[in-house]
Amino acid sequence: MKRFVLAFTALILTAGVFAQTAAQTTPAATVKKADSYVKFKDVAHDFGKIKQGVPVTYAFVFSNITDKPVVIESATASCGCTTPVKPEAPVAKGKDDKITAGFNAAAAGPFNKTIFVKVAGVDQPMELKITGEVLNADDYAKFEKEKSNKKG
Repeated sequence: MKRFVLAFTALILTAGVFAQTAAQTTPAATVKKADSYVKFKDVAHDFGKIKQGVPVTYAFVFSNITDKPVVIESATASCGCTTPVKPEAPVAKGKDDKITAGFNAAAAGPFNKTIFVKVAGVDQPMELKITGEVLNADDYAKFEKEKSNKKG
């Protein structure tokens, strides 16, 4: 009986080892990635310190790096305070376009927001990030004064 249990345990462990090796060697080439279709100039932008109640925008410029037109299906934000605008028309091969990220700056404090960009034919969306700090009117005035004192 002990031999049977030992042999069975060895068989299970061996099968587990081979199963792990097979899973690791499976090619990941079947997974389509958005960065194989579009190349962004930058995927993150820091607005720095901004004044509360004054909306800001940033254009994330990208290029179509394929030999076919690329369609941006959607650009959605992690919250309602960020409003991304995507190109509506397909982007021709080798051409540039942009996704504009708007931030309303309504609440004071630091922010870190994500924009999810879905490319047609690609399962995994790309992520663009915007960060910064919203200052109330008094703190922003102090910041501007300190900044001008450093220059002069």
